[in-house]
Amino acid sequence: MAATVFRRSHHQTIVEILDLRHFTSADLRPLLDEEVSAWSSLLCWDYRSSADMILRYVDAKILPGYAAVERGSIVGYSFFVYEGSKGVVGDLFVSPRRPDAHLIEAQIAQHVVETLQQSPGIHRVEAQLLTHLAGGLSAEFSSAGFQRYRRLFLASQLRHHDPNQLPPISLPPDIQIRPWLEQDYQPAASVITASYRAHIDSEINDQYRTHAGSIRFLNNIVRFPGCGVFDPESSFSAIHRPSNTLIGLILCSRVREDVGHVTQVCLLPDYRGHSIGENLIVCTSNALRHKNCSLLTLTVTEANRRAVDLYKRLGFVETSVFDAFVWEG
Repeated sequence: MAATVFRRSHHQTIVEILDLRHFTSADLRPLLDEEVSAWSSLLCWDYRSSADMILRYVDAKILPGYAAVERGSIVGYSFFVYEGSKGVVGDLFVSPRRPDAHLIEAQIAQHVVETLQQSPGIHRVEAQLLTHLAGGLSAEFSSAGFQRYRRLFLASQLRHHDPNQLPPISLPPDIQIRPWLEQDYQPAASVITASYRAHIDSEINDQYRTHAGSIRFLNNIVRFPGCGVFDPESSFSAIHRPSNTLIGLILCSRVREDVGHVTQVCLLPDYRGHSIGENLIVCTSNALRHKNCSLLTLTVTEANRRAVDLYKRLGFVETSVFDAFVWEG
């Protein structure tokens, strides 16, 4: 999509939407410093490592996206990535100090959406923008044919309880919960695929639909800092003792020195309703408490009422609501 120009109503200041690859990390760094502060205040998330990675890609001129520029300064930006026949919106941020922030966000979103939908070979586009409150960009995405799914950001305070005083939850005798092991990697992909079959989350993230996609998801979580730094000591596996097979898992990353984030928790359908999921969450909470962490967070699709009710019974509270958008060409 060609760059566009629009004017603010009050001072007629020109804001241009330009290709992100025209700029360097020095141009983008001041805005990313603001974004680091926003992630910290809104989500208790240390975004510095992600910001540094974005800046490296910007300098390498390999990150597609757009920048909103006023008087030579970047006041907003977005980037996206291509994964085969799918495009994923990685981020969209505009300086919250600007009174016209929503207008700029809408302009950037329009450019990103049109570019991805018109990219040859792209048949699906996904976007989850955690720092945007639900509804903030719904008009821009819905008008372009996207489905919208409300997702909740939940948090549980960890320092309010003695780590040795969590209420015990009984497990079936044939189920064991143990720490995550490297050998769980391949069977975990099979568990994820089976757990999300016909599940609403497989509509939001199509990686869950296939074994190969689940491997890519795990690779982003476990091997790369795609969502914080993976914390194997706070991640656990549920094992069916008689067959010694993996039937459930919880993966946790550290998104700040004292904050853990559940990047995945799932259980094979045949084993639901036996408190195994509750035990997995308690194990992760306990492990983080022993490391003097103050908070555990996670995201869940609002329509997944069974999971939402479970998390709230375990002490998680809703801190924000954001949108996930999906377009199928």
